[in-house]
Amino acid sequence: MTTYLLAGGGTAGHVNPLLAVADTIMSREPDATVIVLGTREGLEARLVPARGYELVFVPRLPFPRRPNRQALSFLPRLNRAIGDVADLIRFRTVDVVVGFGGYVSTPAYFAARRAGVPIVIHEANFRAGLANRLGAWFTRHVAVAFSGTRIRHPTVVGMPLRPEIAELDRAQARPEALAFFGLDADRPTLLVTGGSLGARRLNNTIASSAPGLIRAGWQVLHITGEKSEVTDPGLHHYRLISYCDRMDLALSAADFAVSRAGAGTVCELSALGIPAVYVPYPVGNGEQRFNAADVVRAGGGILVDDADFVPNWVQHELVPVLTDRERVRRMGVAAASVGGLDGSARMTDFIHAALA
Repeated sequence: MTTYLLAGGGTAGHVNPLLAVADTIMSREPDATVIVLGTREGLEARLVPARGYELVFVPRLPFPRRPNRQALSFLPRLNRAIGDVADLIRFRTVDVVVGFGGYVSTPAYFAARRAGVPIVIHEANFRAGLANRLGAWFTRHVAVAFSGTRIRHPTVVGMPLRPEIAELDRAQARPEALAFFGLDADRPTLLVTGGSLGARRLNNTIASSAPGLIRAGWQVLHITGEKSEVTDPGLHHYRLISYCDRMDLALSAADFAVSRAGAGTVCELSALGIPAVYVPYPVGNGEQRFNAADVVRAGGGILVDDADFVPNWVQHELVPVLTDRERVRRMGVAAASVGGLDGSARMTDFIHAALA
């Protein structure tokens, strides 16, 4: 029986691939033990127990960016966290540590090295995060979702996708999806989502542009995020919801999408052959733009800067695309050509190879 310690958390970009791999491991090895290392503050605190996996907490330890009191205490706190994880590895006889990035992965990599167990890394973003770049110095078993990712010893395995996405039959699920969201079977659907917290620019622009999108013959399924301030204009063929816990159905209903360019979102849409306009998050290290580069290059997506995504752009750029149904079809085929549904299986194979 193999014991896996999966480390990652903070955002859905780390947690979802982790859970996808955990599910694949358990489907193959029902007698395996999967332990997840996370923080109390991240999404993993809610999502991991809900999925039925054991969650062990470590402190959230962001790397200090400037010399201050927190920087002085960082190394002692990191060393304590490493010691705690190393004790966990020994006490639970962990066979392999698999890191998905985020603050929690750093002590996991150091602890695994100290305990002498194999380390496997998955980097989901085109631009590798600091924790994974550091961990890649400790192992040659480094998996990436995108072929151009700059990190030591990269092997492309793709993005591990949740079973409900990887195994989704969109055509079969579409009638259920349309009924679930109250959508019209005679109209194509534009899915708009900025992530769980929403995206102000996307929300405001789409809400303002809704009448024109509807006149173009489309209906809009707009997932605003729980913190959005957008109010429902009450238009026919415009469905606004703040949160969606059935993204499999939302994706089954979608004929086109407008979204941020998080790695998970880009990979899900591409794998399912859904063409999209990608509006990269304008803050951070800019990795979202690069996440969408392959699908945009292939013709399956359109990239637009956050500042340029305004109602005038929707009217003069997006609406002409949506009214050209043959172009939408070709974009879907192009998106699927760079996507893949087997990332979870390939990543699990990669872990097993490291154990061999």
